[in-house]
Amino acid sequence: MKKIALFLTFMAVTISSCTDDITGLNEDTKNPTTTKSEYLFTNAQKAMSDQMVNTSVNLNVFRLFTQQWTETTYLDETQYNITTRNIPNSHWGIIYRDVLRDFLECKKLLDQETPATTKEIAILNNKKAILEIMSVYSYSVLVDTFGNIPYSEALDIIGHPQPKYDDAQTIYRDLISRLTAASAAITASEESFGTADLYYEGDAASWKKFANSLKLRLAINMDDTDHTYASTQVSEAVAQGILTSNADNALIHYVAAEANNVNPIYNDLVASGRNDYVIGKTFVDAMNSLNDPRRPKYMTTVGGSYIGGTIGATNSYASYSHVNAEITKKDFPGTLLSYSEVEFLLAEAAARGISVGGTAVDHYNAAITASMKEWGVASGDINSYLEQSSVEYNPANWKKSIGEQAWIALYNRGFESWTSYRRLDYPNLLPSLNPYNDLTAVPTRYSYPAREQTLNATNVEAAITAIGGDGLTVKIFWDKY
Repeated sequence: MKKIALFLTFMAVTISSCTDDITGLNEDTKNPTTTKSEYLFTNAQKAMSDQMVNTSVNLNVFRLFTQQWTETTYLDETQYNITTRNIPNSHWGIIYRDVLRDFLECKKLLDQETPATTKEIAILNNKKAILEIMSVYSYSVLVDTFGNIPYSEALDIIGHPQPKYDDAQTIYRDLISRLTAASAAITASEESFGTADLYYEGDAASWKKFANSLKLRLAINMDDTDHTYASTQVSEAVAQGILTSNADNALIHYVAAEANNVNPIYNDLVASGRNDYVIGKTFVDAMNSLNDPRRPKYMTTVGGSYIGGTIGATNSYASYSHVNAEITKKDFPGTLLSYSEVEFLLAEAAARGISVGGTAVDHYNAAITASMKEWGVASGDINSYLEQSSVEYNPANWKKSIGEQAWIALYNRGFESWTSYRRLDYPNLLPSLNPYNDLTAVPTRYSYPAREQTLNATNVEAAITAIGGDGLTVKIFWDKY
């Protein structure tokens, strides 16, 4: 009887506690439903940096395209097969989903803030401007990789689950306009994201320089398409203030003591225990011919010599120069924009007839010097290098001079090196051995992701028609020659 009484009591309590409202059962009490804008900003910054820095053949093969590195055993990517591992899918997905989407959600949170003082208003405006600059940077990478992309309807999953693809040149002009407005909105003397900012720790003045330097990059890309427009944008960018020393470089400082925050190169080249890469013969031979003092900073020797592996062939790891161990350290910084790159852009602007203050040769020499100093080369070695006739700036073939030296200076920055190569057509890179689909040239773009071609087929087909095909040697709109 006692057991029956206890059971009936339990049932009575259970029944009396039941209601028709069961929504509480759907509440996840362990995971947050809200967050801070700073967290989203940091997360997106790191995702973008990791994608640009990493060397995984599943994610980033730009160093292979520019022949700074080559593969040893698995040769698909060196031979331009980027679909087996769905590389376009990964590049596209990371930037849209993990970067731009977080920046959008960050902006929504910032829009909800109600600053009370003049200082708080300035700080909020700085945050929004920096967020805008990073969004522009991310979109520019997508355009420079694929051509026409979703832009005006992008990230609107409810309103536009199948977004249209906008014209790449139209996007570029809008990106430049956004950079102009963002730079003007920054109060350089005020704070912003503080330590949540992985590049400049919230220094608004540095972000203003970054915005103008990025504007310079995009404008130079457009010069062959519209010289008058590009000239105006270059002049404005320089006048508003650009990177002026290596201290201004946009770096992400990885953390050796935190497994999730180490440089991706360490994970790909050391922690993986794999020996998949050696330095490319094209790159090594070029540096050897110039007796370049950056070689020991960039790579190792084999029996006292710098030897590069053949592009597109099987290469014995032990027989060729490897990536310098310093670069593979857990805390080796990643670079998104550098003073050396800016000086090369200024040299190019001057060579194109755009007034930027100083001559093309002045900026050319400054660019090489900045790169050398960035890698710790002694002043005497820098001077000896610049005095070589083979290094001396040639105004009659300035694209060759700037293109070859920028290619060397942009070592370990595959995407920027690839962009410089496509714009200037130097160095003279021959396609790899046994290229995929018998390609007769180094790739100039990624094909559109297979996922997009399945889920957004109509808009992808329209984009393919607009840009002249989906092949790897179709050129981005600014790559005119």
